[in-house]
Amino acid sequence: MRAFADLLDRLIYTRSRNAKLALIGTYLRDTPDPDRGWAISALTGDLDLPAVKSATIRALITERTDPVLFAMSRDFVGDTAETVALLWPEPPPGTIHDADPLTLDTVVSRLASLSRSDAPRALADMLDRLESDERYALLKLATGALRVGVSARLAKTALAQAFGLDVDAVEEVWHGLAPPYAELFAWAEGRGEQPHAADLPVFRSFMLAHPLDDGVVELADYAAEWKWDGIRVQLVHVGAETRLYSRAGDDITAAFPEVAAAFRTPGVLDGELLVRGDGQGASVHADAGAASFNALQQRLGRKIVSKAMLADYPAFVRLYDILFDGAEDLRDQPWTARRARLETFVPRLDPTVFDLSRLIDAADFDALADIRSGARDAAIEGVMLKRRDSPYVAGRRVGLWYKWKRDPLVADCVMMYAQRGSGKRSSFYSDYTFGCWTGDPAEGGELLPVGKAYSGFTDAELKDLDRFVRQHTVQRFGPVREVEKTLVLEVAFDSIHASKRHKSGVAMRFPRINRIRTDKPAAEADHVATLLKLVS
Repeated sequence: MRAFADLLDRLIYTRSRNAKLALIGTYLRDTPDPDRGWAISALTGDLDLPAVKSATIRALITERTDPVLFAMSRDFVGDTAETVALLWPEPPPGTIHDADPLTLDTVVSRLASLSRSDAPRALADMLDRLESDERYALLKLATGALRVGVSARLAKTALAQAFGLDVDAVEEVWHGLAPPYAELFAWAEGRGEQPHAADLPVFRSFMLAHPLDDGVVELADYAAEWKWDGIRVQLVHVGAETRLYSRAGDDITAAFPEVAAAFRTPGVLDGELLVRGDGQGASVHADAGAASFNALQQRLGRKIVSKAMLADYPAFVRLYDILFDGAEDLRDQPWTARRARLETFVPRLDPTVFDLSRLIDAADFDALADIRSGARDAAIEGVMLKRRDSPYVAGRRVGLWYKWKRDPLVADCVMMYAQRGSGKRSSFYSDYTFGCWTGDPAEGGELLPVGKAYSGFTDAELKDLDRFVRQHTVQRFGPVREVEKTLVLEVAFDSIHASKRHKSGVAMRFPRINRIRTDKPAAEADHVATLLKLVS
């Protein structure tokens, strides 16, 4: 555990991407199997230890220290694992550096074999044998919440660079292997053959787009299509098995069983997962049939999908691209050739579950800009521009694909509540709930929450906002602070939707702080009625 704890500690305090790559790479080269395999699975989010829950950890620490002290410390620190690691009673002399130190393999193997009833005692025994930074690493490992500024892609890139491999080749076989990845490290060190996944429904890295921002492209070289507001998915059918993967490579097949059941044609497709807009009062684009992202959210993250959910929020996929037609790999072919193959592939699929993303017919770039500016449908996020001769390559390559999002909407809102962030923001009140008026405040109008944001501001602005919260707190609700309703925040958001879950009746999509309006009185902030007029 010592080496893994040191790695996490250094990653937390390292901002440079290249420095993080070097730290992970050095650890993977210097650490033996299977510890390094468990470490990389933890860094990529592929390690699942279901026996340990946050409630288990809280129960253990409140048995060993004053619950009030723990609650106050947790509120200040902002992270349960860090608080418990610091408050945990120091073990008796001689129990930390004993003849049988805890290895990562020992910890993972033990926790993976436990029932929830046995987990507390075993976890406590391990914590008694570790120093505070090792306890922190253990708790983060057990709960699967590392949050050390390392994405799955960065961890895989570090592994590839450390052993001179191609990161896309690593990504290609990743989902066909299981932790602790003995075959992967054997290949990396030249002790074994490269793993292959030809007969497995594995994930392939998505091709991604750069923001167009204020640039202009020659439309003759690019095809334009709508950027739909769902979640990007990859559909894979190989060896009589079907899998759905999210953009991050997560297997989401169980959450959308009707889509998986309908895809039985060998191949790999790229598309947007959406929900039909013919129910729940969702607005629909004239030829789209798609509801807003708010409707899709009802389906996301569910391990069990009820019949009522399937009926109320029927999912479908709008197809963008084709990577494999049967066993034939099409990724090296230009977009025009892949589009032609996709157009012949789609008619073989169930039209109630799959359709083809249509291209936008525009004479030139200015005409496309006019079309984009008029797109305010709930299911449209903007426009995609794809170079006609572009192969399908993993990651973002300059000049090939661009995303041109529609201009955000803005509203003046009043800060109502604040909560500390996590990680490097754990000492700052950085998560803000804001509201709009139900009517004129001089005539009895009240503020109702309309959203929550924790991005869009600079580090200097964060300090100003944190100072405001501390100096204007009127009530405390655990970690939440209610503040005086005097600070106006200009909030930008991509779209807004009707919501029965919120008292205000609206839910914002991607809200972020656009400006801090110290010049504007809170009474002049926007009304909920104004937001309702923007509902798409």
